[in-house]
Amino acid sequence: MQLMPEGTLRLLPTLNAVLNGASAVLIFSARGMIRRGQVQRHRKFMIAAVVTSSLFLISYVTYHLNVGSVHFAGQGWSRPVYFTILFTHTVLAASVPPLVLIALSLGLKRRDERHRRIARWAYPVWMYVSVTGVVIYVMLYHLFAAA
Repeated sequence: MQLMPEGTLRLLPTLNAVLNGASAVLIFSARGMIRRGQVQRHRKFMIAAVVTSSLFLISYVTYHLNVGSVHFAGQGWSRPVYFTILFTHTVLAASVPPLVLIALSLGLKRRDERHRRIARWAYPVWMYVSVTGVVIYVMLYHLFAAA
């Protein structure tokens, strides 16, 4: 049963890619800010990244509840490349919410040493998942879209 109008559904993959890309830009920028000692700016950007990623997750789940899975139409070399990226993206994406929520909680409480230990793992995983989300979108809906 489709819960949303077809026109709205067609926009969600693009919205998801934009939200993933925005998350990557926000977390990359926030990392630079904390390296320069800009703690308050870092905090604001990280909160914005968490909000952006949360909106992505809501949009992503909404889309797939309505549409189900989307078949990858690529052939030849693109199939193993796509499915390798998709597999690593999916496995690592499952770790992002707990890593990010723990890092966020520790950071907001100014438990800086523990925050840094978690953030060392959370940053590259979250960045990889955000960037590969955009790559998956481009491959699935543009480079190798079903006719």
